[in-house]
Amino acid sequence: YIVCIYYSGEMFGLSVCDVSTGDFYITECKDANGVTDELERYVPKELIYSPYVEMSGLKLSELCERLKVCRTTLSEDYFEAGAARKIIKDHFKNKAPVLDEVQLLCCGAMMRYLYETQKNDMSHITDIVTYAGGRFMILDNYARRNLELTETLREKNKRGSLLWVLDKTKTAMGARMLRSVIEQPLLDKDLIEERLDAVAELYEKHIDREEIREYLAGIYDLERLAGRISYRNAGPRDLIAFLNSAKLLAPIKNAGSVFETGLLKEITEGIDVLNDLCELTERAIVEDPPLQIKEGGIIREGFDKQVDELRSIKNDGKNWLLKLEERERENTGIKALRIRYNRVFGYYFEVTNSFLDMVPKEWIRKQTLSNAERFTTEELKELEDKILHAEDRLFSLEYDLFNEVRETIASNIERILKDARAIAKLDWLASVAYVSERNNYTRPDINDNGIISITNGRHPVVEQFIGQESFIGNDTYLDNERNRVAVITGPNMAGKSTYMRQTALIVLMAQCGCYVPADKADIGICDRIFTRVGASDDLAMGQSTFMVEMTEVAHILKCATKKSLLILDEIGRGTSTFDGLGIAWSVVEYICDRKKLGAKTLFATHYHELTELEDKLEGVNNYCIAVKEQGEDIIFLRKIVKGGADRSYGIQVARLAGLPKSVLDRAHEIVDLLTDNDINAKVRDNARTITRARGSAKKSGKDDAAGYGQMSLFWGGENGSVTSPEENDDNRDDMQVSPELEKVAAELLSIRVDDLKPIDALNELARLQEILK
Repeated sequence: YIVCIYYSGEMFGLSVCDVSTGDFYITECKDANGVTDELERYVPKELIYSPYVEMSGLKLSELCERLKVCRTTLSEDYFEAGAARKIIKDHFKNKAPVLDEVQLLCCGAMMRYLYETQKNDMSHITDIVTYAGGRFMILDNYARRNLELTETLREKNKRGSLLWVLDKTKTAMGARMLRSVIEQPLLDKDLIEERLDAVAELYEKHIDREEIREYLAGIYDLERLAGRISYRNAGPRDLIAFLNSAKLLAPIKNAGSVFETGLLKEITEGIDVLNDLCELTERAIVEDPPLQIKEGGIIREGFDKQVDELRSIKNDGKNWLLKLEERERENTGIKALRIRYNRVFGYYFEVTNSFLDMVPKEWIRKQTLSNAERFTTEELKELEDKILHAEDRLFSLEYDLFNEVRETIASNIERILKDARAIAKLDWLASVAYVSERNNYTRPDINDNGIISITNGRHPVVEQFIGQESFIGNDTYLDNERNRVAVITGPNMAGKSTYMRQTALIVLMAQCGCYVPADKADIGICDRIFTRVGASDDLAMGQSTFMVEMTEVAHILKCATKKSLLILDEIGRGTSTFDGLGIAWSVVEYICDRKKLGAKTLFATHYHELTELEDKLEGVNNYCIAVKEQGEDIIFLRKIVKGGADRSYGIQVARLAGLPKSVLDRAHEIVDLLTDNDINAKVRDNARTITRARGSAKKSGKDDAAGYGQMSLFWGGENGSVTSPEENDDNRDDMQVSPELEKVAAELLSIRVDDLKPIDALNELARLQEILK
């Protein structure tokens, strides 16, 4: 894609074009975040924009570097209203949609830039599709990458992605449209149901579907062919590819006449079988034309009388020369007479010196050699002119006729592109129906009440590698009330990430209009899916692994809404235990707070202390991955069950990975030494404090979030107990301070820390410790 951005000072306009296929879209965005989302949706190769865009707050240089986009600033005269209105009217004529000023200027600049760079009338761009930013689910770059929608996270291969599973399309057009569908899930329930109805009928009428798929397999890329025809660089073989594709439109239309659902009827009834173009191409172009356009052999016999005549002269000229040679040999008696040819002298009679006395007087000498003479005659000159010029005239005439045929097809480019899009829709819908039948997918129900209910859901990609019979399905239930946040604990390698990602993929597939890998699914429409999965640094940008994680979390908490689905995996790792636990705890509190967010969330963690939040924060529920212990070994049962885990079994997983036994034994010893249940006790007490604060807030009629959302995690009381700030203030008056403590406190306050060297600081610390002893 190429994208053009215009900034008015208040709004952004975006026009998007795929020059090779003629697709042209335009939309508006209210802020820089919306522009970023659209650019991440399309991932363009080239970006052009007005000068004021760089002053809008949009971080263009950073964005283009990350997406590897070539960018160009256009001068202000590209964004002039009168010129934009004229160029759009001239190009689209009566099909130009009504555009507001931002859209008009953006679209006009794009069309002018394309005219100037492509040096073409761009006739294959036949329509402008306008859409609102709220029409599709927003998926940022992190979600696309972590959910592996179109390529795998590590190898960047298609194999192993959701697209790889669903893409059993037969045409390049269908494959491109399926990719677009996966990257742009719908938000409109009616449009989703319309797609699901179409997939359902294709699923049920599998014989008709497979017949259509057989026909689709013979169709070339009509969108790309239309682009080449429009650019006037399509060759003879391109026209034959167009012909072979167009001839399959009638059988597809006929096979699709059995469909009854609205979308499928609209697609099949709208197919133009292009009989006139098929008849012209088949009559004009030979079945197996040469690759080059100017070497002749393109036009079929019978299409043009002059071509047939010239081709006859070109092909029969050799026979004419042989007959002339035989006749003159008999007339002159020169047995060694030969007609020969070279590029300098053309055709000539060659006579050796021993027969020179037998040469007729009317022959004209052309060249003398050491042992022979070369002659010509008026008759030979006439034949030479016919034969040599016939080929040139033939090639030129065939080229002109080919261009006429190509121009006729180019004038009907809109009809071809309409068929191309119909075929693409039919192809991707049939592909999804085929995959759904083969993989035992089910039709999801779509609701607007925010409930996500999945029974025996499966990961669509993982089950392809291990087999559906080996994959253990799991249930998911999230809503906007008491089941907003699922805190998921359990061992490493037990399947937490797979479970969370499969939930996100099932929601996404449902909103694409696809069947889903589950026994039953009722999906509430989500406006966005956010993911924070995996650990990676960004050395080029100077960001550590933890910094990358925190940046992504900040982005999620800033952009998510109550209708969003959040997939958060191991928030708070990469720093100290207490810092990480504090961040994870506070993130859960923030998400639960309806005033701040209240989004549906799957939150996987190894901080088992967070399980104390169940029933303490409204909407939090604990789940864990079941395991079975056998001595020092564990068996992963891959089943999500209610409740929280109290262990991560990290050492057991390390054993599975092959760590040396001595390392594992020493790890056990260190774990035993470091195990301190005091932190767990403090967490439980803190949770009880939150519950008391929450109850007090409800009794007093205050906002429950304000009453308990920001309680301190570890208030230090006697014997590690948790006390409130007020209790600490009350106890402070009763504290007895020893003279030694007073002396140490006074000396600490008198120390000028900035003037100390490191060794001096260590010495001072040792001296103060001695005083306290």
